[in-house]
Amino acid sequence: MKLATRMSRLGTETAFEVFSRARELESRGKSIVHFELGEPDFDTPAEIIEAANRALADGYTHYTPAAGLPEVREAVAEHVARTRGIPVGPEEVVVTPGAKPIIFFPMLALLQPGDEVIYPDPGFPIYESMIRFTGATPVPVPLRAERKFSFDADELLGKVSSRTRMVVLNSPQNPTGGVAPADDLERLARGLRDTDAIVLSDEVYSEILYEGEHVSISRFPGMRARTIILDGWSKTYAMTGWRLGFGVMPVGLADQVAKLQVNSNSCAPAFCQVAGAAALRMDRGPVHAMVREFRRRRDTIVDGLNAVPGFECLRPKGAFYAFPSIAGTGRNAAGLQRELLEEAGVAALAGTAFGENGEGFLRFSYATSVGNIEEGLARIRRHLRAGA
Repeated sequence: MKLATRMSRLGTETAFEVFSRARELESRGKSIVHFELGEPDFDTPAEIIEAANRALADGYTHYTPAAGLPEVREAVAEHVARTRGIPVGPEEVVVTPGAKPIIFFPMLALLQPGDEVIYPDPGFPIYESMIRFTGATPVPVPLRAERKFSFDADELLGKVSSRTRMVVLNSPQNPTGGVAPADDLERLARGLRDTDAIVLSDEVYSEILYEGEHVSISRFPGMRARTIILDGWSKTYAMTGWRLGFGVMPVGLADQVAKLQVNSNSCAPAFCQVAGAAALRMDRGPVHAMVREFRRRRDTIVDGLNAVPGFECLRPKGAFYAFPSIAGTGRNAAGLQRELLEEAGVAALAGTAFGENGEGFLRFSYATSVGNIEEGLARIRRHLRAGA
């Protein structure tokens, strides 16, 4: 079967490849400590599950409007307006099965060959994958440890050209846990106001912060009308398997994204949407408790990684990823990823899974118990001692 040439431009997520290999090793009896997937290990809060059960009993088992149930879009609009400090109407909201469609659909709607897209490197690999798939040109902006893995606004603005159609931001950031300071976002906003660039702001970790409050670039003058906010329920509410996300964007683009949804998956499941609205309006206690536990795990893994010879790890300000430098080990990222999985039984990801600037780093998801973290750290130390 001859595939379309565009399929050769489509990438993947190494996390799922490593996860599959780890499961294969487990099936053969090998013990694996999992740090590869960015998936909270908490149960979905009971209030959300109860809302889904009620929705099923009430008949929410049919199609919905492509952009989402009106009452759910209203709940999302209220939530985003409250948390970002901007006016939002339900007509600007599109509810999707997971948050990735808010990368996929807007890029399909906006990008074409000859366009350029600036995006973070290291960064979530689907950004570059989709940029290439549309035929646009990816323009990486490096995230460096010396800046605590935030972009340099002047460096980013220096990459803007007459062909720049989109700038992708992600804060808190995957894979580094870095958080963009408000001053840098404001500087970037000032620089973009007189360009034709649209900003895709991936804010899916917006509520997993360990200090300060989340700041969206959409709040700065001139940016509301040129920003697409990507968010969802998977991370904040431990709802990865529910496949529920949303985007907030200018109405004209929202209409086109809804049209793409009609042509692909029709709509997000009705009962999941109802549960999602309940999540946005529930008491924040379960979310805050989860973040407190992530903070405890963060401190455990960062302190432990910094005690490993050859490792050096910054303390992330958000999300649930540690991104240590492994330069002192003398290994490259892909090689050490393989060693740790095959020999030590530790599943982590090479920084190069997130771009060329990830060389010399590994990503560890600490969405697992403190006990698992401590066991994984012990295995890494033993492995490196044995191979020294």
